[in-house]
Amino acid sequence: MHTIDELIQLALKEDIGPGDITTDNLVEPGTHGRGIIIAKEELIIAGLQVAEKVFSQLEPQIKFRAFYTDGDRVSVGSTVIRIEGMLSTLLKGERTALNFLQRLSGIATLTRAYVEEVAGKSVTLVDTRKTTPGWRVLEKYAVRKGGAHNHRMGLYDGVLIKDNHIAVAGGITSAVKRTRQAVSHLVKVEVEASTLKEVNEALSAGADIIMLDNMNIEQIRQAVSVIDKRALVEVSGGVTREKLKNLAQTGVDLISIGALTHSAVAVDLSMRIEPM
Repeated sequence: MHTIDELIQLALKEDIGPGDITTDNLVEPGTHGRGIIIAKEELIIAGLQVAEKVFSQLEPQIKFRAFYTDGDRVSVGSTVIRIEGMLSTLLKGERTALNFLQRLSGIATLTRAYVEEVAGKSVTLVDTRKTTPGWRVLEKYAVRKGGAHNHRMGLYDGVLIKDNHIAVAGGITSAVKRTRQAVSHLVKVEVEASTLKEVNEALSAGADIIMLDNMNIEQIRQAVSVIDKRALVEVSGGVTREKLKNLAQTGVDLISIGALTHSAVAVDLSMRIEPM
């Protein structure tokens, strides 16, 4: 797994390469400047510390001031960050810093919109593993700053027996039994079910969590009734913002939403640079 510092190094190397042939030929060495990052739409900010790391990797003594905290709502036209340092540093780090900020804030902003749809409901919204390769830690961080929660981080920190696992193991009962024999008693076992028959089998096998995959509202209500709080109930598959309120009223405990990360659109932030 990449660390954040490694991701930033990769991003800077990708953008600057052997040198910024525009900046290096236009900016006199030693020239100082100021950069102001402004919100051009209402958004939920996320990634401020990542942006700071971008500039500090280029210039350790850079002066970076954020006027908000990750998770804050920012109005149109607001100054989000002020940076002071070498003008060449500001120009070379601008796009990389904005790429991180815009992507992560986009996820946080979309997530907040989803969370607000179910405000006051006793349901938890969670993300999925449908993330940008290498960016998972950051994107799941942005989901939290948007007000939702994380599902498992990877294949290593949670058991989720899906349809292909069930096929390989010869059925839900066998899959749960073999998993229970292999993992710690502290690890919860989640099973994916797409029919009421599979829901019943997962219950009988002792699943801690049952994921209802691509079921319609009526099927979900029936499954919740059958499970009757003997396991946590998660809904997954085709979840949209428009469906959230109806889903939240079915009595499920969790709603997992891949769109929080795979469909978030980068927000509009820009950086204005001034010589000092």
